Formats: sequence, structure tokens, C-alpha cells
Amino acid sequence: MGLIDLIVSVSALSHPDQCQDQHLRFASSMSLRHCVMIAPPYVVRWINEHPQWLVVRWRCEHPGSREAI
Repeated sequence: MGLIDLIVSVSALSHPDQCQDQHLRFASSMSLRHCVMIAPPYVVRWINEHPQWLVVRWRCEHPGSREAI
């Protein structure tokens, strides 16, 4: 079983020019495409736990790899 990073790009609500990536790492053998398709509930949970941030986009990739979806 490998690792997959769900990378959530966020911007601060109080300072929209302050953006960063948050990495949510999972142990899974799913494909990157499947990761993107199942991501919304995890993104919503992150938003609920961090209301001062706005999610701009998300993507999935294998840690240490250039391959992303």
C-alpha cells in the first residue's frame, strides 16, 4: 500500500494574497484520479476545521513525485 497526498490550496480570508498548500496524506492503493473523485468530503472537513481559510483548488499526487491530478 502506498501513500497519496491530497493537496489543498488555500487562501486566507482576511488576506487573499496569502496562499499556501495543505497536505493531507493517506495510506492507500487508489489511483490519483480516484483520490480526486473522493476528495470533497475531506476538503469540507478541512474547511470546517479551518474557517479562516478559503479553498482555491485541490489535487492529488504521490509524495515525492511530479505526477499529479
